[in-house]
Amino acid sequence: MTRTEALRQQLSDDIIKGTLEPGSPLDEADLARRFGVSRTPVREAIRNLAASGLVETRPHRGAVVALPTPSRLMDMFKAMAELEALCAGLAAESMTAAERDALEKLHEEMADFVLKDDAAKYRERNERFHGLIYAGAHNSYLSEIAVMTRARVSPFRRAQFSQPGRIAESHREHGLVVKAIVGGDRSDATDQMRLHIDIVRDAYRRLSAR
Repeated sequence: MTRTEALRQQLSDDIIKGTLEPGSPLDEADLARRFGVSRTPVREAIRNLAASGLVETRPHRGAVVALPTPSRLMDMFKAMAELEALCAGLAAESMTAAERDALEKLHEEMADFVLKDDAAKYRERNERFHGLIYAGAHNSYLSEIAVMTRARVSPFRRAQFSQPGRIAESHREHGLVVKAIVGGDRSDATDQMRLHIDIVRDAYRRLSAR
């Protein structure tokens, strides 16, 4: 993980948990000192967070914490569900044997992190899991849109893993997606992936309502 990505994840977690409240300024120099990095990764992290709707950048006035509205976030999740469902359906038809094997292998590897309740490593592999499905759709334009949308929703998707038992549930949901893709069942792969993202959305909604 790069310094920029680590910093982005830490800041997004702080924002979602409320440690950094809406309206809080994000000073590049202060953040660089806090995390012991140069201002370059800080600047990149802030730019990425702005794409997720967590930060608002103002010309000549710096950046401040700005969460998307609940309705805006639900729209983002809905779009994400449809994009990922489409990717999964196409992957069921288009994945090569080697790509299917890689997906199954990664899913099996993730089971170990479920047993260890290692949320950090599971989240990392989770990004890779969905990336394999995007690539397996063999549609570069669709993959590009899915990656871009995922980047915007990612902080909220990651937050739901803090709920007890959520990692195990996620892995079970992944298993149904993998089974459908490996079996070449486009309809089921589409349905299972859409359901998975809907569950992720609802898990985050429950978390944010606390």
